[in-house]
Amino acid sequence: MKINQQCVVALTWTLKDTLGEELDVLEEPVEFLVGGTDLLAKIEEALLHHSAGDTVDLQLEPVDAFGDYDDRLLFLEPRHLFPDDIEEGMGFEGLPPGSNPAAPQDRLYFISDIYPDHVVLDGNHPLAGIALRIQLKVHAVREAREDEVGKGTLGTGFFRMHVDAPDELQGPGIDPPGPRTLH
Repeated sequence: MKINQQCVVALTWTLKDTLGEELDVLEEPVEFLVGGTDLLAKIEEALLHHSAGDTVDLQLEPVDAFGDYDDRLLFLEPRHLFPDDIEEGMGFEGLPPGSNPAAPQDRLYFISDIYPDHVVLDGNHPLAGIALRIQLKVHAVREAREDEVGKGTLGTGFFRMHVDAPDELQGPGIDPPGPRTLH
């Protein structure tokens, strides 16, 4: 079966920056819904008409991957709003109560720095602003089930930085607020 819209693909990949430094390796195949929200548009486009066993090499510019780095998504928040055992690199869905009300609550934030009185949270994807090279290996292709198509996702969040909307705000024809970004 060839990859088309509304099918499920099992993929592995190697992700590198443009200097060839390995950034991520997915060794065990994971299923993604093509035609939903699981994959980036450029990845879906490159996969179309390929079959199990094929390898696809792709270069993604920031606009087609994790986006440009946006310093407006950096927030300095009071340390007392966070648990005692936080560490740099930890992620949070939204900011805790009492944080900057202007901060989007539908994003994943990562702790970039911890100070005695403050914590720096970054709502950018860790790879924002970086051009990437990805080598995808197609392990399997199958028809998507009706329930999978109806949901628009298999729940694979590798390429998302937004927190999923409540069920009543999800479904075909309903776009989540804000730009889609990778994770």
